[in-house]
Amino acid sequence: MELKFALEGAKKGMVQHLIKYNYIKSEKVISAMLKVDRAKFVPNDYRVDAYSDYPIPIGFKQTISAPSIVGLMTEVLDIQENDKILEIGCGSGYQAAILVEIAIKGKIYTIERIPELIEITKEKLKNYNNIKILHGDGYYGYKDEAPYDKIIVTAAPVEIPGPLIEQLKIGGKMVIPVGGSYLQNLILAEKISQTKIKKTLLCECMFVPLISPKKG
Repeated sequence: MELKFALEGAKKGMVQHLIKYNYIKSEKVISAMLKVDRAKFVPNDYRVDAYSDYPIPIGFKQTISAPSIVGLMTEVLDIQENDKILEIGCGSGYQAAILVEIAIKGKIYTIERIPELIEITKEKLKNYNNIKILHGDGYYGYKDEAPYDKIIVTAAPVEIPGPLIEQLKIGGKMVIPVGGSYLQNLILAEKISQTKIKKTLLCECMFVPLISPKKG
């Protein structure tokens, strides 16, 4: 019981840290990050670090993003309760769980390329009926359910993939890290028209690479 209270206090402390440094502001994002327990999405060996503000390895050369990045990416998308959202890079499932706590009447389609990770994450997300985990190449998105109100990408391509721009609804928003293997720029892309994208640089970041299709 003492451990439970200690962990709950640590989770609240994590959220207070994100509020203090302006990563999250809106009540809906704050509420979602208080409700979803990051400790349930990290490997057992890292539970002690679950509420620290840095990435944690989850196996298969993948990581769960730092809470500040999860919070910031969620905040700038301005998720609505009926949104249809595409996530590229399901990973641990933590970001998808945060999204679905806000888009409670919407649907989250989340793509993961590593089958073994999908099996682990399906178990963690089994209580969410409106999250669908798909195995596939995130570079190409998921055309079957396009267009999407929001797209969130948790792996870094060298440039924004064309298929993702096409699958974003006009008036929709995408948050995506873009750049090299070790350091990228986190960008908010807003689709103004079929041919016009407004890009806003949010911050520097570090994500695992998005595996792009082979050339030639």
